[in-house]
Amino acid sequence: MTFVDLVEYAKKEEASDIHVTVGTNHAIRKFGELIILEPAPPQGEAIEMIFSCLNEEQRSKVTDGKDLDFALIMPDGTRLRTNIYHQRNNIAASFRLLQNKIPSFEELGIPMAVRKLIDEPRGLILFTGPTGSGKTTSLASMIDYVNKNKSKHVITIEDPIEYVYYHEKSMIHQRELGRDVESFATALHSALREDPDIILVGEMRDFETISAAMTAAETGHLVLSTLHTSSAAQTVERIIDAYPAHGQAQARTQLAANLKGVITQVLVPSYDNDGMVMASEVLINNEAVANQIRENKTHQIVSTIVSGAAQGMHTLNMDLRRLVREQRITDAEARKFASNIKEYEQTKAF
Repeated sequence: MTFVDLVEYAKKEEASDIHVTVGTNHAIRKFGELIILEPAPPQGEAIEMIFSCLNEEQRSKVTDGKDLDFALIMPDGTRLRTNIYHQRNNIAASFRLLQNKIPSFEELGIPMAVRKLIDEPRGLILFTGPTGSGKTTSLASMIDYVNKNKSKHVITIEDPIEYVYYHEKSMIHQRELGRDVESFATALHSALREDPDIILVGEMRDFETISAAMTAAETGHLVLSTLHTSSAAQTVERIIDAYPAHGQAQARTQLAANLKGVITQVLVPSYDNDGMVMASEVLINNEAVANQIRENKTHQIVSTIVSGAAQGMHTLNMDLRRLVREQRITDAEARKFASNIKEYEQTKAF
């Protein structure tokens, strides 16, 4: 089997990921479940697959023991987010299959309150959730909507570039770490001099990036980014905790003034187990939320979300309950993703 054959098989199976490891079986991830492929490949097949994806410079880096992150484009146009790494003194690779067509808000199930955030002229919008929860695709859907409907200058900073945008109503410049710029923070500082309306930051990984993103939002730009957090309250805490102790009071004031919304999402196997369904928690910044952020009372944010249904807010447990009621997911699956089982059982669907 060639790598092209394996990708075609994964696409036919509607898999999200492919795993190739020298010395053992290939595997795919389908609707959240890892499936080990049988039979085991012939000796040398995996190394041939992996090295067929690399150019000479990349092969040299892998041979020298380095890991790689890059986007791979197959001959038929299929795009894959690729990571080459080493384990047990051997080489392995993980490939995320990317959709060529960016899904719409409706196809992803993005709540109406979240869709409206893209109309904000400035501020900070955050998509959060675990790895593989669809954050990058949700961001892509937001940028694609802008591209089709607004005349804006958009700068994206990504590691690596996953979705490619072509100019429609907007002008979109995409910068990739390691190729076009050395870091998120560097690209953000540079972007402030490049006349953007909207800046997409692939991930807020460190203090430098978080601080630069906050500055960009404060100086009149709409900034979209992601964090690996599991709730709106945890997201606020993660941002504030990134600052040194003497700067946290000012950070709370900045965040309270500039945050527009936090969307935490997970992907849950569908009721018929033939796909994945997005469940979300939505926080829209209002006067109550802003006060809680300023006064370091993030533990009260959940109560504000519960009482903020009129503004489009809901907790993850509320959304899971809704999806169960609509028979889009099972109660058993909802319980696996609930933030707290006891709270989930006491929660009503919105």
